[in-house]
Amino acid sequence: MLLLSSLHARALEWPQEVSAAEGTIIVYQPQPEAFKGNQLSGRAAMALVPKSGGEQIFGTFWFTARVDSDTDDDNALVRDLRVTQVRWPESRDAGEQRFTAIVEAAIPEAGFVISRERLAASLATAELETRSLEKLNNDPPQILFREQLAVLLSYDGKPRYADIENSNYQRVVNAPIAVVRAGNGKHYVTNGKLWYQADSAMGPWTATSSPPADLVKAMPAPEGDLPNWPTPPEIVVATEPTELIVTDGAPEWTPLAGGEVLYVTNTESPWLRNLSTGNMYLLLSGRWFRAKNTSGPWTFVPADELPAAFADIPPASDIGGLRTSVAGTPEAEDAVLDAQIPQTAAISRDTTLQVAYEGTPRFEDIPGTSVAYAVNTGTQVLRVDGKYYAVDNGVWFTAARATGPWAVADSIPSDEIKKIPPSSPVYNTTYVNVYESTPEIVYVGYTPGYLWSFPYYGVPVYGSGWYYRPYPGPWYYPRPPTWGFNVGYNPWTGWSFGLSWSSGFFNFGVSWGGGYYHGHHHGWYGGGGYRGPVVINTGYINIGNNINVGNRVDFGDRINRNDIDLNRDGQRRDNLYNRAENRDRKADPSLVKRDLKRATSNSKLKNNVYADRDGRVLKHEDNQWQSRDKGGWKQDPELNRPATREATRPARQDLPKPATRDIPKPSNRDLQKPASRPTTHDRHRDLDRAQRARNHGAMQERNRPRPQRQSRNLRR
Repeated sequence: MLLLSSLHARALEWPQEVSAAEGTIIVYQPQPEAFKGNQLSGRAAMALVPKSGGEQIFGTFWFTARVDSDTDDDNALVRDLRVTQVRWPESRDAGEQRFTAIVEAAIPEAGFVISRERLAASLATAELETRSLEKLNNDPPQILFREQLAVLLSYDGKPRYADIENSNYQRVVNAPIAVVRAGNGKHYVTNGKLWYQADSAMGPWTATSSPPADLVKAMPAPEGDLPNWPTPPEIVVATEPTELIVTDGAPEWTPLAGGEVLYVTNTESPWLRNLSTGNMYLLLSGRWFRAKNTSGPWTFVPADELPAAFADIPPASDIGGLRTSVAGTPEAEDAVLDAQIPQTAAISRDTTLQVAYEGTPRFEDIPGTSVAYAVNTGTQVLRVDGKYYAVDNGVWFTAARATGPWAVADSIPSDEIKKIPPSSPVYNTTYVNVYESTPEIVYVGYTPGYLWSFPYYGVPVYGSGWYYRPYPGPWYYPRPPTWGFNVGYNPWTGWSFGLSWSSGFFNFGVSWGGGYYHGHHHGWYGGGGYRGPVVINTGYINIGNNINVGNRVDFGDRINRNDIDLNRDGQRRDNLYNRAENRDRKADPSLVKRDLKRATSNSKLKNNVYADRDGRVLKHEDNQWQSRDKGGWKQDPELNRPATREATRPARQDLPKPATRDIPKPSNRDLQKPASRPTTHDRHRDLDRAQRARNHGAMQERNRPRPQRQSRNLRR
């Protein structure tokens, strides 16, 4: 993100200082009041330090601003601030107007960098844009159990083959791992060490020690040491949405959370039992399913209707990572708040897009909308009222014809596009936005819904739950799946994906993005990711789908490795705008506003000064609230009165449940002028929430872990 990178090295600590004509303005961490798209509204306490060396003058300013965010370095830039109101509780003379003019001149020229952890935590006090998600599909997939190591081999419908050039082999294109058919009809799969063969793609699969020599030569050598399995893992075949639950022997149950919860220790799938009811619970793609036994039937359980004991799972336990999927826990609320922050970029208007179709473009109407989408291309192309729009890697394009030429879109018919339901394979495009533009630049962004991650009943879930049938033509255009990829959520790295037990057998990585892979390539689509060509690799198989534009696989080309985009340095790597496909699309830095004043940290000051909704300035010191009065601080007896204290549990925003109708958008209330004066209880509640949110964000920033490539307690 160009704007953010321009201030990347600048301090993140608060308070921050901005130079002004008559002194220095100390700005304390902003307190958000509303957040919609990339527009933030809020207030901030400040202190004006005169150049003359006189006494600091404390006040409050209200603002609107743009937010640029980059998950790759976990920072956000608050820019283009517009000061909408200023209040100086300590100044009631003519100097107030002069002080206000100083702030109104200096603040809009400044850029403030804040960590995503601090920003997300602070949103607990803000009015957020919400969306109704009652149309997600929560029907359970087929759930299979095995008590020995096994691998799930999923076909997207009936196996479909494509010739591999310069050979007598074919490859199954609608599977996530390489299934190769020889000229004699034998089928083969491998992890680089073990080989399997079968007479049919459907199996049964048996281990073999004599695979074809030329096929072995074409496969890349495995990296590192592979385990020696006493018995080759079983290959379980499925042609419908399926999840495979594998244990190493019979399930081993261990008590947790005061004995009310049992969990299976010899599996990588979150599998729990509630002792008071005897019900089993499985967590699949962020969704909970309940049954009395493994035979089912399995029933979806909203995350806010789980047994109370689930919220008592210790964070440091082996399954502590599951707390992110238990509504009401701090971990779940952090994840949902973080999902409100868009990933943003400045895109050059010179950027173009190439869209390839299988023959003449074919469109299918989306029920309940005036939108149709192209079915015979790997690019997400929409037709709305006779015009064409396409999304590629988080960037909107537009054209007068389906075949182009394509140009970056500086506006889209958002109202109509947002009517697209989750049952459509282009639903994720509703989470990509165009924010603003200049003659040279278009500012765009997306939220996690573009990557098929949605806040749902107070927790993040993956996938819409709908099965999207692939295009039936000769070219294979896969659709985004919800099931079959052993999806797990890590609050620091996002969603992770696998095919089986993480013993190294058929492990694979997916480089995620939004939409489908583009061009008329064929090969498996593993999730909400861009493909160009397909970048799924299958661990030690690493069949990267090295596919030519002519819908052909060249056997003579060695297949490249594509390491999973995880966090070897402890940082997230899920910003589509930093990927190679978007690198040349970013606007020239000379065209992006670069004259933002540097806001620097003042490490000598504590970040403990706040503004209430009336603009009064307060400080939280030694667990007490102090009001600014006559040039000093004094205890505020009303705010510190025990009777007004809230419960000790950190106060967080009440996250809305999915509604049976559209949830109203945030009101356009005057944020600077409350309709009625807040009561002492309201003031105390609001200030306490702001103080706890600020402290929580700082703690999250300090404790940002350095995640491992795979960790069982963070799966699901």
